[in-house]
Amino acid sequence: MGGFSMTHKRAYNWYISLVAASCMVLYGYDASVYNAVQGSKNWVAYFNHPSPQIIGAINTAYTVGAIVAGFFFGGPVADYFGRRIGMVAGACFVILATFLQTFSPRGDIGCFIAGRVFIGIGQGLALTAGSIYIGELAPQEIRGKIMSFWQMFYSVGSFIAYWINYGASKHKAGLGEWDWKIVVIFQLLMPLLIVAQAFFLPESPRWLTKKDKIDAARRSLRRVRDTDQDVEDELLKIREALEFEKEAISSTYTALWKDPSVRKRLLLAFVLNAGQQITGQGTLNTYSTIVYKKVFTNANTIALINALNATFGIIFTANATWTVERFGRKWLLIIGAIGMGVCMIIVAAVETETPVLSGGGKSEPVGISIVFLLFLFIFFYKPTWGATVWIWTSEVFSMNVRAQAVGMASQTQNVANAIVQQFFPIFLNNCGFYAFYMFAGVNFLLAVFVWFLIPETKGMLLEEMDTKFGGANHVEQGGEIMGVEDAHHADLSGKMAHSEHKEMA
Repeated sequence: MGGFSMTHKRAYNWYISLVAASCMVLYGYDASVYNAVQGSKNWVAYFNHPSPQIIGAINTAYTVGAIVAGFFFGGPVADYFGRRIGMVAGACFVILATFLQTFSPRGDIGCFIAGRVFIGIGQGLALTAGSIYIGELAPQEIRGKIMSFWQMFYSVGSFIAYWINYGASKHKAGLGEWDWKIVVIFQLLMPLLIVAQAFFLPESPRWLTKKDKIDAARRSLRRVRDTDQDVEDELLKIREALEFEKEAISSTYTALWKDPSVRKRLLLAFVLNAGQQITGQGTLNTYSTIVYKKVFTNANTIALINALNATFGIIFTANATWTVERFGRKWLLIIGAIGMGVCMIIVAAVETETPVLSGGGKSEPVGISIVFLLFLFIFFYKPTWGATVWIWTSEVFSMNVRAQAVGMASQTQNVANAIVQQFFPIFLNNCGFYAFYMFAGVNFLLAVFVWFLIPETKGMLLEEMDTKFGGANHVEQGGEIMGVEDAHHADLSGKMAHSEHKEMA
C-alpha cells in the first residue's frame, strides 16, 4: 500500500486534498459572515432596517439555494463534468454572489438576497464535489485523517470571517458602510484560490474509470500512489466494482432505490447529517450573537467571543486528525454526542439558575462559565459530529450513486438547519436557556442511534464498503464477472508486457 511514511507522492496527496478541502472554507466563511454583519448598524441602515421576516428570508434564501443545488445539481455536475469542474463551478457562483452582495444598491435587499441564493448554489456544487474528490483520491489507510481537514477548514472560514468582522467593528467610524462590506468581499479570497489551482490537480481516477478513460485514470493514480503495483491494484479494484455495479445493480442513480444496501446507507446518512445540525452547533453558529446578548451587554465582547470561538474551533478539529483512524468513526460519534449532551445540560442549568443583573445580562463569573461551557461543547463537536459525519458520508456510497447520494445527504444538514433556525429564535425568546435542554436530549438520542445502527468504516476500501451494509463485495463479484484470478491483485508483469507491445506497435 505504499506504507505510512511521508513520501513525495503522499505529500502531494495531502496538498491536493487540502485544495479540495478549501471548498469548506467557503461554507465556514459564509455560515459566519451573515451572523457577523447582522451586528453592523451600518448594514441595518443600508437596507432600511429590514424586518425580522426579511432577516429570516435572507437566511432561508441561502439554504434554499444550497438544498436545490445539493439535491438536484451537485451530483449530476460532479458525475457528468468531473469532480474538479464541480468545485470550480461552485467557486464561480460564490465569486458572482460576493459581488452581488457587496455592491447591492442602497436599500435593494432583493439584490442582497439574490447573492445569498447564488452563494447557496455554489455551496451545494462545491461541497458535493470536494468531499467526494478527497474520498476518492486519499489512500484508504489515511482517508479519515485527510478528510478531517474538511471540517477544520470550515473552522478556518469562520475564523477569517469573525476576525475580519472584529477588526472592522473596531474601526466603524473610519470605515462607514464598509464595516460590513469588507467582511463580505473577503469571501472572494478562497474561491479565487480554488479556481486558480483546480485544473492543475489530477482528476479522480474513479470518475475517469467510470468514463472509460482508463489510461487517464492510471496517470492520475501514478501522481498520488507510490508504486506501479499500488496503481494497478487500485485500478483493478475500481474497474471490478464498476463492472459489478453496471451488470448486477445499475450504473445510474436508480440504484438509490433499487439496491437495499444503498437505500439503508442513504437513510442512515440522512439521519447523521441532520443530526449534525440539531446537536445545537448549527443554531449556535447562526445565533451565537443573540445567545450571548442574553449574557453580555457589550457588542465588542460578543464579537471577540465569536472570533475566539472560531479560533479554538480550528484547534479542536485538529483532534480528529489523530483520533479518527486510531479509534474509528463510530467511537468518535458516540463520545461526541454524550459530551455535547452533558455540556448543554450544564449550560442550561448555569444560566437559568443564576440571577439577571439590574442592567441586564449576567455577572462576570456566570458569563465566563457559559462561554467556557459553549467552548467545551465545540471541543466535543468539532472532531466528532463536525468532522466525522463528513468522513463517513463521503466514504460509504458505491461509485454508481456516490455523487448524488453525498449531495443529497450533505444537504439534509441545511434542511434540518432551516427547520431549527425558524423556531429557535422564538424558542429562545420564550423559554430562554431552557431551550438547551432540548439539544441535550437530542444528543443523547443520537449517541443511542449510532451505537445500534452505524457500522464502523475505518480502513475499508471504498469499493468494498457495501459489505458493511449487507451488500455484496463489489470488487470480488466484479472480479468474477471479468474473469480475474485474484480480484485484489493485478498481474503487473502481464500489464507491462501488454503496454510494451502496444508501444512497439
